[in-house]
Amino acid sequence: MAGEAVSMSSLPITDRTRIRRLPERQRTDRDELFGILDEALVVHVALDRGGQPVLLPMGFGCDDNYIYLHGSTGGGMFRQLANGAPVAIAATHLDGLVFARSLFDSSMNYRSAVIFGVPEVVSDASAKEAALLIVSEHLMPGRWHEVRPMTKRELAATLVVRVSLAEASVKVRAHGASEEPDDGENREVWAGVVPLSVVAAQPERSGLTPVDVAAPASVVRAAASPR
Repeated sequence: MAGEAVSMSSLPITDRTRIRRLPERQRTDRDELFGILDEALVVHVALDRGGQPVLLPMGFGCDDNYIYLHGSTGGGMFRQLANGAPVAIAATHLDGLVFARSLFDSSMNYRSAVIFGVPEVVSDASAKEAALLIVSEHLMPGRWHEVRPMTKRELAATLVVRVSLAEASVKVRAHGASEEPDDGENREVWAGVVPLSVVAAQPERSGLTPVDVAAPASVVRAAASPR
């Protein structure tokens, strides 16, 4: 696929990515961006549709330089993405609820990333299939090789766009409860953190799947892997 590779090890701070509220929580290590995206299954994509803000959740996949989104060629939002509408793409992990000795100081521990850019259509057939493989391997590792290949009709009905990872903002809170000076005297009030995580449940077999068909490696892996 054409396009200049993103080779920087740190994220540049631009007018769009600069964090002005609690700037000490901003992270510029590109590896932290990849860590957030690697753990996420869904991103939220925001754009302006004729003066109306629109925000939709989407599955995705990434390589070292781009985030890939896919959808129907008939989808209005994807047609707008294909026309180069600027977007903001967000991924967030809620890692804990922070219980302080006052509601004012109560908070959340989180890792969040917002990517800014202009989508490009992945139009070449082989590049498009490679991009869909990236998305598949991110969401369901190993599944691509367990099922039949996509048909030409399915491939033609799918629109794939990519957005550069060159401009992104990462913000992280990962510590315990803060408190006002006077709150330190209220030791009878519990303060601390309730950690949160996403876990997979037991796979549920489709009614169309014979009972003697065992779950394949991709399903076993998905059920065993925390996110």
